[in-house]
Amino acid sequence: MYTPRLKTKYQEDITKNMMSTFNYKSSMQIPKLKKICVNQGVGDAVADKKLIENAINEMTAITGQKAVATYSKKDISNFKLRKGMPIGVKVTLRGERMYEFLDRLIAVSLPRTRDFRGISNKGFDGNGNYTLGIKEQIIFPEIDIDKVNKIGGMDITFVTSAESNDEARALLKEFGMPFQKTKNEE
Repeated sequence: MYTPRLKTKYQEDITKNMMSTFNYKSSMQIPKLKKICVNQGVGDAVADKKLIENAINEMTAITGQKAVATYSKKDISNFKLRKGMPIGVKVTLRGERMYEFLDRLIAVSLPRTRDFRGISNKGFDGNGNYTLGIKEQIIFPEIDIDKVNKIGGMDITFVTSAESNDEARALLKEFGMPFQKTKNEE
């Protein structure tokens, strides 16, 4: 049976490295990657309903899992927005698909970003979760640039069981996330 490369790496290498780095007493204390949430706001979908369908198709191609539309919760007259209108798309990845997506993101997509110098260290929330913003969806090889009618960004949130930013950063770094070097690392 097939097992994703990063899942095997976590089970064999990352757990040992994290155990020695943070001196955990039990293997159950080692942080895990719980899920990856990918979402994209499509603000222009208020005027054009086809943009939501295109965004759903693109997000489904990128993640390998069917995307769902997100709907507005209240009326905002300045944006001509009514309650219940579709305004974005989201996907929550867990298990095998999560590791596959992370592998493709690190190995293929992030290096394709223009002027890429690593991802920011500022996306941690204090509870062990990390959010990464991507400006263009065309960095993913699954997207055909000729068929894209509107370039849009997306947010990718990595939810971990880590209890601090340092543990989460160490975990994601072990997976191969290319964080920017801080002043004291250089």
